Amino acid sequence: MSNTEEPVKFGTDGWRAVIADTYTFENVKRAALATANVFKNHRKISNGIIIGYDTRFQSKEFAHAAAMVFGNAGIKTRITDSFVTTPTVSLLARDLNCTLGVMITASHNPFQYNGYKLKDEFGGSMDPDEILKIEAELKNIKSVDTPKSFEELLNEGVIEYFKGNEFYLNYLKDKIDIAKIKKADLKVIYDAMYGAGQNLIGTFLKVKQLHGEVNPGFGKNAPEPVQKNLGEICSDMKSVKYDLGIVTDGDADRIAVIDENGDFLDAQKTFALLIKYLFEKKKMTGKVVRGFSTSDLVRKYCEKNNIELITVPIGFKHISKIMINDDVMIGAEESGGIGIKGHLPERDGIFNGLLYMEMLAEYGKSISELKKEFDDEFGLYFYQRIDVKTTEEKKTNALKKSHQLKVGDEIGGKKITAKDDLDGNKFYFDDGWLLVRASGTEPLIRIYCETYGADQTAEILNFTKLFLGL
Repeated sequence: MSNTEEPVKFGTDGWRAVIADTYTFENVKRAALATANVFKNHRKISNGIIIGYDTRFQSKEFAHAAAMVFGNAGIKTRITDSFVTTPTVSLLARDLNCTLGVMITASHNPFQYNGYKLKDEFGGSMDPDEILKIEAELKNIKSVDTPKSFEELLNEGVIEYFKGNEFYLNYLKDKIDIAKIKKADLKVIYDAMYGAGQNLIGTFLKVKQLHGEVNPGFGKNAPEPVQKNLGEICSDMKSVKYDLGIVTDGDADRIAVIDENGDFLDAQKTFALLIKYLFEKKKMTGKVVRGFSTSDLVRKYCEKNNIELITVPIGFKHISKIMINDDVMIGAEESGGIGIKGHLPERDGIFNGLLYMEMLAEYGKSISELKKEFDDEFGLYFYQRIDVKTTEEKKTNALKKSHQLKVGDEIGGKKITAKDDLDGNKFYFDDGWLLVRASGTEPLIRIYCETYGADQTAEILNFTKLFLGL
C-alpha cells in the first residue's frame, strides 16, 4: 500500500466502502490483522473469534480472507457455514464465549458496498475506544502475509465451520412465545430484501416471504427498510388482507413494520409501541436509551410512566455500551435498530419482528388500533428524514452554516428556541425540531425533522435544504 490517506475508516457502524475501490481483499486482510494484533493478548483469546457474512457480492470470499488472517495469527477462528444475520454473529460472540465477532456486511448500503463490523464479547457493538486502537494499528500495516491457506488452516483445525443459523434458531425458540403466535393465527408477510434474514421466520411460522433469494444487486434497490423501498410489500398488503408486514435490511439487524392497511409504520412509532408492550404487558423494568435523532414521542411516554430516558449520539455502539453496563429495558436508534433486555445489547430485526407478532397476539388488537391509542394519548407526531448526496465542499459549507446558527435565528421557516450539538446540530422550535448532520457510513448530509400536531416536515426539510445550499 502506498503512503496515501488510510482507506480503512470506521464510521458509526464499522467500516464500509465500495467494492473494488477501497473495499479490497488486501484492505479486508489489513483490517483483520489490525484486529488480531490489538486483541492477541485478550483474556479470552484462547476461545478464539467468530466470523459471519451476509448475501452481498463476494461476502463469503471476504470472510474467508479475514479468517485466513486470524488463523495465520494463531487465533482459533470459527466461521459460519452459510450467510447469517449480524445479530447471529453477536449472539455467537457472546454465547460461545469468544473474544469478538467479525461480520462481513455493509448492512443497508447500496449493492456497490461491503463492510467489516466488529462485535464485542458481550454481543454488542465494539466499543469506540477499541476501534480507535484498531485504526491506530492499521497505520503500521502496509501488507499482509498469509503463508497458510484457508484450506490448510481448516485441515489443521485452526479454522472450523460453525452452524450459525441453527444455533440462532434454537435460541429464538426459548425467547419468543411461538405457541401464542400460532394460536393467534396471524397472517404475516415478510420482505427479506434479498438479505441475510431470508427463510428464518418461516422455520417457525407460516409467512409469505418476498425477495427470499440471494441477489447481490438487491433488485436494483438498497436493502434499506425505509418507506420509499417498500412499495411491493405495501401493495401486496393492500390487495390481500394481512395482519402484519415485516421488513428487515441487508444484514437483518433493522426492522420496518407495515400495518394491516398496508401503511408504513415509521420507525419512531415502531419503537414506541415496543416500549408500551414491554412495559405494560411483559412488566419489564429498566431505562430506555435512544439515539439523538429519535422521536420526542418516546420522551413523552417515558416522562408519563416515570421511565428514565438516556439520549446518546447516533450509532448503535453508543446504545450498546450502556446496555452492557446498565439496566436497560430497550434501546433504539431512529432507523429501526432496536435492542431488547434479556436478548442482546444489539439490534435484531428477526427477533423484533417475532416480538411484534407476539405483541399482536397478546393485545388482540391491530397495529393501527395500537397506534391510534398512542395518538389519542399523546397527540400526533410526524417524522421525516432526507439524505442529500453532495460534494465535499458543499457538505463542509452546509455543516458550517448550520453550526453557526443560534437561538433566535430561523431555519426551515421556524424560530430556534433551543440548540443541542450532541451529534450534529439539532434545533428546537415551538412545535418540533430539526437535526442536520453528516452520515457516518455514506457520503451524505442527513436532515431530520419532527413536528407535533400537524405535518410540516416536508416544507421545513425543503426550506432547510435550500438554506444550506444543498
